[in-house]
Amino acid sequence: MSYELKLYLDVFEAKSSCIQPEAVPARAIYVIEGALALRPSGGEATTIVLSSNSGAALSSEWSIAGASQPARVLRWDLVRAGAPQHLLVPAASESRLLLSAPLTLKPNEEYLLRCDRVDFPPSGEALTHTHQGGGIRCLLTGSIRVDTQGHSTIHAPMGAWFEAGPDPVYAAADATKPTAFARCMVLPRALLGGHSSIHYVNPADLNKPKSQRYQLFVDTPIET
Repeated sequence: MSYELKLYLDVFEAKSSCIQPEAVPARAIYVIEGALALRPSGGEATTIVLSSNSGAALSSEWSIAGASQPARVLRWDLVRAGAPQHLLVPAASESRLLLSAPLTLKPNEEYLLRCDRVDFPPSGEALTHTHQGGGIRCLLTGSIRVDTQGHSTIHAPMGAWFEAGPDPVYAAADATKPTAFARCMVLPRALLGGHSSIHYVNPADLNKPKSQRYQLFVDTPIET
């Protein structure tokens, strides 16, 4: 079936009003900076506060609001192809679509949603590789050059890009400062539990030292 993965940037003022995002097949959020409150719609559970560099899967039973500090938040929505944008204004002082990309999911397959962060030291690199599913990345710090399908693109902070999964990718991080990006991918459910989705194209690269480091925030089954 045809889906789209949409990445939004949402900005909330401190103690902003609460909003319950519309229901979607799957959603993940990552707090770039500040604090974000997750509130149960029925009021029967405790409010959860996410701080900088944290993330969560968000179901339709939860509302979101600004907490004690203003917050900048990345939000990935997996939706049916052709679904309209879902902006969170006026609860958010800013809400805009950064990138949308098509995804085809097989009706008889099982999938998971994974959100994580990848960090590189200065001059770090991701050796030529593929993944087992598609996803959208957003640069947080530094800069990164992404080479794929004969094209080379340099991304600055808040630059977003899509990787389909089977297309080989090589990435080179900033030469002088640390680089990091957040990403959300739709992967086979067999990888549940944080199992890596990466495959190195060149067998000789498999045992080479790797400069990237990972932080996992969301790894949850989804129903499509």
